[in-house]
Amino acid sequence: MPPIRVSIYEDNTKLRDLLELLIGHTEGFKIVGSYPNCAHVTEDVKRDTPDVVIMDIDMPGRTGIEGVQLVKETDVNIRVVMHTVFDDDDRLFACLTNGADGYLLKKDSWAHLLNAIREVYEGGAPMSPGIANKVLKAFRQSKQPPNNHHRITEREQQVLELLARGFSYRMIGIEFSISPETVKRHLKNIYQKLHVQCGPEAVAKAIREKII
Repeated sequence: MPPIRVSIYEDNTKLRDLLELLIGHTEGFKIVGSYPNCAHVTEDVKRDTPDVVIMDIDMPGRTGIEGVQLVKETDVNIRVVMHTVFDDDDRLFACLTNGADGYLLKKDSWAHLLNAIREVYEGGAPMSPGIANKVLKAFRQSKQPPNNHHRITEREQQVLELLARGFSYRMIGIEFSISPETVKRHLKNIYQKLHVQCGPEAVAKAIREKII
């Protein structure tokens, strides 16, 4: 299996160097790009063809919020994990709205970051503990009426609920005694029914429309 190709966008030089060292020297990963800002992000990802982008939010010039949108506009299949100190609702939902596939806080462990890269590459939606709860809380405050014309099945609804709680593919599989491949199949069906591209977007829409 080829290594997961990773690009890094981080303006803190020491942290960027550490990320390069950590990810680049871990089996199964390859660093293909490392940048202090998103000034040329479109050209960067076209040239580097990463599978996963690790994106800081607070960078000079073009922010990571703009950066994730430009990455997705260039190639929707590139997975983007926000890696930030910010856990406020405004930045969180701006990133998810612009297409972020995961949201990790820099205070999380290195192991959490490496696992998140693997998980997002496989189609998951890794989020730091507490971030998923913010998503749930915000959208449950929505005043919109319930709407399940998407024909989400009971099992798909259960999978969505666990995804919203931050469960990984493996954890969801263990919960229902099904294989990770079956979990992926359920999520693929969910994404198609909800007309979304990623896990956080699916969770947000499901909560907003009171499917879960």
